[in-house]
Parts: sequence; C-alpha cells; structure tokens
Amino acid sequence: MPGSAPVPAPEIPTRLVVHSLVREDGTVDAGELYSVAGALGMSDQQVRLCIKRLVAEGRFTHEGRGRKALLRATAEGAEALMPKVEFTRYAYRQDRGLAPWDGVWRLFAFAIPESARPARDALRDTLLGLGAAAVQGGLYVSANAVGEYVEAAAERLGVLPAVTFLTSEDLRVGTVRAPRELAAALWPLPEISERYDRLAALAQAQLGRLEEGAAPAGTERLTMAITLAAEFTRAMEPDPLLPPELLPQPWAGSRARELADRCWTLLPGRPSDAPDGDRPRPRLFRLYADTADTDDTVDTDDATGTTSTAGTADTDDIRDIADTSGTATTTGTPRTGGRGPSPAGT
Repeated sequence: MPGSAPVPAPEIPTRLVVHSLVREDGTVDAGELYSVAGALGMSDQQVRLCIKRLVAEGRFTHEGRGRKALLRATAEGAEALMPKVEFTRYAYRQDRGLAPWDGVWRLFAFAIPESARPARDALRDTLLGLGAAAVQGGLYVSANAVGEYVEAAAERLGVLPAVTFLTSEDLRVGTVRAPRELAAALWPLPEISERYDRLAALAQAQLGRLEEGAAPAGTERLTMAITLAAEFTRAMEPDPLLPPELLPQPWAGSRARELADRCWTLLPGRPSDAPDGDRPRPRLFRLYADTADTDDTVDTDDATGTTSTAGTADTDDIRDIADTSGTATTTGTPRTGGRGPSPAGT
C-alpha cells in the first residue's frame, strides 16, 4: 500500500517450505520446491540438506534426482503434517463470539521430587502447551477446560498422585482479582499482540496485491502462501487462546486472523491457475480455508457444567491443544507446537 512501511519477512525454516508444498496426493515436486525455496532466499544446498534429513527421519521417500525428483510423505510424515485445524477454528469461534467463557479458572498444582525431574519437566511443558500460565512454583492456571488432558499426561508420566486439580470462580493473585487484570498479569499479552500486529501488516500488504487485479500464479502465489502461513504460525504459537472476556478489546488477534482469512480466500485463484493443469494443489490452501469454517452455534453450559457446541465441541478443540503439548518450550513464552494449520514439522 502506498506510504506503508515495508513488512519484515518472517523467518521461514526450509522444512516448513517442504511441508507446505505437500500436495493432496502426498507428493512434493522437487522442481517446484527448489523454485519456491530460491524465491524465498534459500540455496539449493540448503534444500538438499533438508530433504536428506527428512528422508533419514523416515518422513519422506525420495524418487529420482535433482529438480526432477519426487518426494512422497510416508505414513509417519503424513501424521506429522496433520494440522491442528480445530485449534485455529476455536480461535475463529472466539473471534465471532461463539465460544463465551464460563467464568471458571482451572488450577493445577504439583510437587514432584527432583528424582522425577524429567516427568516434572514434561508435565510443566504439557501445561504450557495447553496454554496454562504459571502462578507460582508448581501452580498453573488455565481459562480453558483442559483438566482431563493434564490428568492423562500426569498418568502417562506416572505422577498423577502428585497433582492436585481444582477450579475457582474467585481467583486472586496478591491484590489482583478482576479476571481481565489477572489475564494481563499472568500471560504476556503485549508480546502476543505484537506478533499479531506483524501478521496483520503482512496480510494487509498481501491483500493490497491480491485485490489489485490478476491473482499471482505459480511460484509467486506459493511464496505468498508460505510466507503468510509462517507468520500466522508465529503469531498463533504463543497464544493461549484466552476467552475474549479476558482480553483487551479490540484484540489484535481477531483483526489479524480476519485479514489472514481474507487472504486465504483470494490466494488459491482459479482452478486453471494450478500448475500442470489438473495436478493437485498443495494441501496448504485447503487447510487454511478450513480453519475459518465454523458453525454458528454459541457454546452454552449444560447441567453438568461442561460446554458443548454443534459441530466443533470445546473438548475436541482442547484435544487438539493437548496433542501439541509435547513441544512446548521450557522457558519464556510457551509454545504449542504450531497452533496454526501450517503443516510445519519440528
């Protein structure tokens, strides 16, 4: 857009490029991979080394040589490529007022001895991956109903007897009691908001290009898609998906996701834009189109105090959160292992 400052390009791992170019039939065309990677500033040697690692890990098989080669995702590789679509869909439901908070804080306390440090660290990473925040040593809080997944992880780790589960509608930390003030004190909301501002700036810049006229084709379109996917993932990773009731309004995440959704609506172009005629597109386009596809049923509390929806139940959404919990970082902002549907590996 005229007068706008250039949007910094996100850091894009080579592995993300490979995974993003997996087509609906599970293949990656090496020629397309080298072209797109080159457009993103990556060397051929960088791509070759990445392919070698992915094959060694058993995630892909490799047929042919050089740019005429074909990569094929294995069963293990295909599983690693599966997105957390429901997680991102849950964020869109929150943006649209379809997933209101029930006003309950879920707290988890544990005292695990040093002799079981690996299990203690793994449980902590699970909690961070589920979007919980540390209140103090050994005490974590979440605004989402993640208890059964924390329990499953603790049981798997053999530390369930050392974990206490409780809920409260009247949480106070020091003198802070108001829910929105608690959220601001416990989660790094300014940092998360800044990441979403970057996503919004990128999406706005891409919209300017996409709405000007002819849709980009071939390598240019794929490069734009991968760049948007990388920035979307970067913004979503540290987001605990707090209910809107706990966030400053307007929330940067809602605007950024809305702009990104508009980009994904325009990016695929026409079927005739697909390279090589009828060859399947990268699944990236479908995965992102799916994320904003939500039903219009508002979540309501039933007699048991649990929450249900039509089509996308909270428990299903949280299950996707739990599935990513093994890749949370141990310090700093918690990560979820990829909360956007970007098919990126670790």
